Amino acid sequence: MKNFNKALIWLTASEIIFNVAGYVIHASLGRILGPEDYGRFGIIVTLTTMLIVLIGNGVPTAMSKYLAEIFESHPDRVRSIKKTAIKLQVFIILPTTLIFYCLSSFIAEGILKDPSLTPLFQLSAFIIPAFAAASFYFYFYTGLHYFRLQAVLKTLRALARIIFIIGLGYLYGVAGAVAGYIAAPLAVFLIASLYDLVKVSPSLPAKETSYHFPTKQLLNYAWPFTLFLLCYELILTVDLYFVKALLRDDLLTGLYNAAITAGRIPYFLFYALTIILLPAIAKSKTNTTDEETKSLITQSLRLMVIILIPMLTLLYAYGAEVLQFFYGHRYANALAAYQIFLVGSGFLTVFYVFAFALAGAGRLAIPLIATLFGVIMTSLLNFSLIPTYGIAGASTAVTLTSFVLMGYILIALVKEFAIKLPKRDFFISLLSSIIIFDMAFFLPKNVFLFIPLSAGFFALHLIFLWYAKVLTPKDLGPFSKMFKKA
Repeated sequence: MKNFNKALIWLTASEIIFNVAGYVIHASLGRILGPEDYGRFGIIVTLTTMLIVLIGNGVPTAMSKYLAEIFESHPDRVRSIKKTAIKLQVFIILPTTLIFYCLSSFIAEGILKDPSLTPLFQLSAFIIPAFAAASFYFYFYTGLHYFRLQAVLKTLRALARIIFIIGLGYLYGVAGAVAGYIAAPLAVFLIASLYDLVKVSPSLPAKETSYHFPTKQLLNYAWPFTLFLLCYELILTVDLYFVKALLRDDLLTGLYNAAITAGRIPYFLFYALTIILLPAIAKSKTNTTDEETKSLITQSLRLMVIILIPMLTLLYAYGAEVLQFFYGHRYANALAAYQIFLVGSGFLTVFYVFAFALAGAGRLAIPLIATLFGVIMTSLLNFSLIPTYGIAGASTAVTLTSFVLMGYILIALVKEFAIKLPKRDFFISLLSSIIIFDMAFFLPKNVFLFIPLSAGFFALHLIFLWYAKVLTPKDLGPFSKMFKKA
């Protein structure tokens, strides 16, 4: 638990920096490009992201799981697992990139009815190998529990994204911004591979044993996990494509892209928790007792209750200010879609975090079945709601689907690990959030004031939880130690 908390602090800090950079990028591009071109940019990037998830994270995540299980007890096997993962990753990446490049015209003209998107899709095909290369090392260091190094790499990538994406977007428009998505991960890959060559590989046993990690074992875990990631990404983004295909309006597509980008703030901030949970639980299931696993999950649940509920409350209360802060007045009509999507984003964040917990414990079939159902449900809801309710209908489809998935995963957690949901903590945190929502409603709202006001309300929330004995010295221990060291 001690290492878990420290790792969570480092990765959460880097994740905050990374996502602040992401919102700087989106806010800048939203203003530079305008709603119409920003919508086109969103279509290109989100589709490529789904393919990145398909081929960029599945095999590396499986690698990190197996590395976490053996890196302390059998360090001589690290090289074999890494080599097997590289071969499998290259075998998947190259043909996928080529197929996507060749299908760009069909996707743009045949599906989205916009031929001008063809060269942009072709250019975006090269994001796939660049992102996959950077992701490989990110998960390699995850498996070895090099969490501080991950935090540094994540921060460097944030800076590279700002420089390349905004700079090239300003100079060359949508095509330049897409090119920036290629350059940024490539720069991080070069740094990560250099560190591996100089520092990590020399620290491993000099000679490999006769042990050979079987490709089939890695693939047996990677393919269902890849399918889970792809289905999850579809749930998160397929609504944008339904908006584009059914409404055929670049302005509405741009407004909706702004709404869902701003609405994903909770998911991005809690992403660090998923990075740690999978290898930590995989290790605890291998080397310790089930009590350690239950402790990790319980602590994660408490973090969600203490932080996620007030975060959603404040982002909802200051919805108009959030959109204006990031995108300006031209995106004001995205407010309703943003607020509806934000609620769904909270539900989906809970599902995603604990799907990784189940995956780390070898129960991947549970979240996989859920996401397969989720893709069908959200697609049917989008198809029926968007023609009548527009972009608000798209966000409603996501929110309804996410609520069902969250309920399913919480029931699965209780059943699989016999844990108790923190009901008292939940109701007290909810009560505190209602109070700060009412306070935010009556106080003046301003785009320049909502950030300090939100910080103040969140501090009041933590004080309330402290006196209600929901927040304990144990929760604050890792932070106090970190500040003492600083």
